[in-house]
Amino acid sequence: MDKRIAIVGAGWAGCAAAVEGVSAGCHVTLFEASHISGGRARKTFVEGMAVDNGQHILLGAYRQTLRLMRQVGIDIRQAFLNLPLQMRYPPFPAVMDFVTPRWPAPFHLVAGLLKAKGLNREDRLALARFFACCRAIRWDIGEDRPVIRLLEQFRQTPKLYALLWRPLCLAALNTSPEQASASVFLAVLRDSLGRKRTDSDMLVPVTDLSALFPEKALAYCIARKGVVRLGETVRHIAFDGKGWVIDRAEGTRFDAVILATSAAVARSLISDIGDASPLAALEFEPITTCYLKYPSSVRLERPFYALLDYPEKKQWGQFVFDRGHFIRNQEGLLAVIISVSSVVDSGDKTGLAAGLARQLAESFGNPELEKPLWSRVMTEKRATFRCTPGLVRPGCLFDKRGLLLAGDYVAGEYPATLESAVSSGVSAIKVLSELQR
Repeated sequence: MDKRIAIVGAGWAGCAAAVEGVSAGCHVTLFEASHISGGRARKTFVEGMAVDNGQHILLGAYRQTLRLMRQVGIDIRQAFLNLPLQMRYPPFPAVMDFVTPRWPAPFHLVAGLLKAKGLNREDRLALARFFACCRAIRWDIGEDRPVIRLLEQFRQTPKLYALLWRPLCLAALNTSPEQASASVFLAVLRDSLGRKRTDSDMLVPVTDLSALFPEKALAYCIARKGVVRLGETVRHIAFDGKGWVIDRAEGTRFDAVILATSAAVARSLISDIGDASPLAALEFEPITTCYLKYPSSVRLERPFYALLDYPEKKQWGQFVFDRGHFIRNQEGLLAVIISVSSVVDSGDKTGLAAGLARQLAESFGNPELEKPLWSRVMTEKRATFRCTPGLVRPGCLFDKRGLLLAGDYVAGEYPATLESAVSSGVSAIKVLSELQR
């Protein structure tokens, strides 16, 4: 496929499209407004340390992401801390400890369920019933509905809702179970729990998110004569009858443009070209990450834990990661995650950090955790689209003359994940190839 392609945005979708494009023989030029690649999953710097704008876990089921990582030269075994599927809580209170052995599926789930601490007979039977029913219907519930209705239909217990399904739904869809799409939630469970055991592996990056894939992807493209223009904001695109023009630049035309930006930026760029209403219909949810730095001697027993949040006490944390377990020279740095953080007063960063530190101190029975050396609160205000039942997401092809969309919001089975972003970039190149035929 010999095409001149402009890709706008060097997030995970844009980087995936660039790698696929140069591999297919396209002449790729990639524009990125920032000087740091990665989009909404990128590195930033705090107190001289490279951290992420939000802590991420990947899954073994992320086939397109892992494939492209290998393609650009990343050793998957070295890039991640590979953990078995688990949902483990701190000791105070000791509510649940669920971890699966590395046995073939579905025996790993059965063993994990039987050995789980904190679940009674009713909980175990309800969880077994849930997976049996999902397998029986092949993870397809027909008409979409909120996740909470699905859990009621399969008679899940209040304990399972609080300790398993709610935190999983918030982490996977960044949407509350009362509003989240059950069809999309089941698609995630199907691919991670309904197939091979390795699909359920939890992959924690051992480097910052930009270094994990985007930076390697850009280097891969440059080595294959692609052009990468960081720090260059695209403000206008148009078709002049002969090709696509970026920012009215004379003499530079492209056969196709892939907009791999946020939905808001894409909408502003295409509003004069066609119907942007599918983009306007999307609503978004924020995710907040609070970094708490302690002396290097402070270390949690495990790389991460789920947390019980207590909004009435202003303790909003849902997961905590001890980055010293998997990032070199970041001992004593804890990252606390709050999904759907629109309910949190993120303007009071000092109060928010204090509440989270107090939550950790109480959860782990360690008063030292209440007094971090310093804290930083980061909120990605439009982290993901709100993944509601029956949501109609925009398709990849916007204009048959060669204007395409790529991003985690583009139509697909998954919610807004790194895998959906990467898959959309791969799909954009595939669609372009089909247009050329």
